[in-house]
Amino acid sequence: MAPGWRPALTVLLLLVGSVLFLYRDTGMAMVTIWYRSETFTHAFLVPPISLWLIWRQRHLIATKSPQPLFSVLGLAAGVAFAWLLGDLVAINAVTQLALVTLLVLAVPAVLGLSITRLMIFPLGFVFFAVPIGEFVMPQLMEWTADFAVMALRLSGIPVYREGLQFVIPSGNWSVVEACSGVRYLLASLTVGTLFAYLNYQSTSRRVAFVLVSLVVPVLANWMRAYIIVMLGHLSGNKLAAGVDHLIYGWVFFGVVIMFMFIIGARWAEPDKVLLPTASDPKLAAKPASMARLWAVAAGFAVLVALPHAANRAIELSEGAVTVQLKAPDALAPAWQAVSSPTAYFKPAFENPSAEINSSYARQGPSVGLYLGYYQHQDYSRKLVSSSNVLVHSNDPNWARVASGARSVSVNGQPVQWRTAELRQSGLGLSGNQNRLLVWQVYWINGRLTSNDYLAKLYSAFYRLTGRGDDSAVLVMYTLQDSQAGNADALLESFVSDNHAAINTLLSGARRAK
Repeated sequence: MAPGWRPALTVLLLLVGSVLFLYRDTGMAMVTIWYRSETFTHAFLVPPISLWLIWRQRHLIATKSPQPLFSVLGLAAGVAFAWLLGDLVAINAVTQLALVTLLVLAVPAVLGLSITRLMIFPLGFVFFAVPIGEFVMPQLMEWTADFAVMALRLSGIPVYREGLQFVIPSGNWSVVEACSGVRYLLASLTVGTLFAYLNYQSTSRRVAFVLVSLVVPVLANWMRAYIIVMLGHLSGNKLAAGVDHLIYGWVFFGVVIMFMFIIGARWAEPDKVLLPTASDPKLAAKPASMARLWAVAAGFAVLVALPHAANRAIELSEGAVTVQLKAPDALAPAWQAVSSPTAYFKPAFENPSAEINSSYARQGPSVGLYLGYYQHQDYSRKLVSSSNVLVHSNDPNWARVASGARSVSVNGQPVQWRTAELRQSGLGLSGNQNRLLVWQVYWINGRLTSNDYLAKLYSAFYRLTGRGDDSAVLVMYTLQDSQAGNADALLESFVSDNHAAINTLLSGARRAK
């Protein structure tokens, strides 16, 4: 073993331990997701696999002397600041990626680049432990529905489709989150990447197999969905219903992935054994001084601790505020509250600090107004979240059948609103169900946006500048009718007449103490 390893390993373990201690809440949140979600259960295996991959190269690694790098501290500072921003607005993906990145950066900070290069894949593989990827779920669900409907029609089965739900003569089907295939995709990508690294030596083959491990589970999930619907149709819905639906899916996926690996193994390349020679000039590198080692470690430790101190200071500066939000009897003079609205709907937004759901009418149909107000947001209470949606896929009352966007002028500035069409649950062929047109936008300290990422950025900026994280979701809805455009015109008129009153209402709640 080259000189300098004993103190370097001691310092590295101390740094990793300090990062895990300081960011323990972030780490526990990761483990909780692994345990709770089947999509990320495979992540339990990622850290031990990474350690095993490093252990395989221990003899080669041990021949090089650790050379601590001060330049890594700049990267660590940027990552620590990214964690702070993510924590201020409770974005798990950002804070967890930052935690793993800090753990990885501790290696080149203490051991240097030459050693880090030897373990670059194991260190990169650790990022598969971060539970991200569900953002592709809506697109995967859409593709699955597209393929299933197309395949059914090619099979001679008539299909009536609205959104992610469709009807065939033997019954109703719906593509829900479990049908998206995202869990197959993430598991396949993780295992496929490891397989490519262990079985191939050329970069081109490794990249090709990783791409195959991305494409195959998507195609397999499409076929799985089609086969399940066909099994249900041909068996009179006695097969592929309920839990069988998921069991058949995993069996089919397992068979497909097994064949993918069997075929991939045909092009496996023998492992190259790299053994350093005595004449290797890198073996002659002198170990770094203890002063340099401890200086780098101290700088790294300070940088990873600073975000926690800043976060605490921001929380103390915001103080305690009591939110008061009450539905007014009228907004603009012509829009009065009505006790018997023409439609009732409540968006699926969880744990708001305060909320109102009221209806207003000028003449004719009413417009529903839902305001969900969020303050002192954390990981259990936050405005922008994958669990905060207009309707869940299993909602017993309403189903989303269309989505879009519409630009509406507010105070002379164009504001993009999300739009959706909802239909009462129970898809049939009569077409007489009640339908809602829904508009949605976020209010972030008086600023309107429908973009999730901008909403988070605005919230982080306002918290950093001492203006708090007060935010709200505005949802307006009304019944569709037979005249195209009437509902849009009604909602646009409602926004034009009442945006000032709504902004005053929300600003008043923000200032209430």
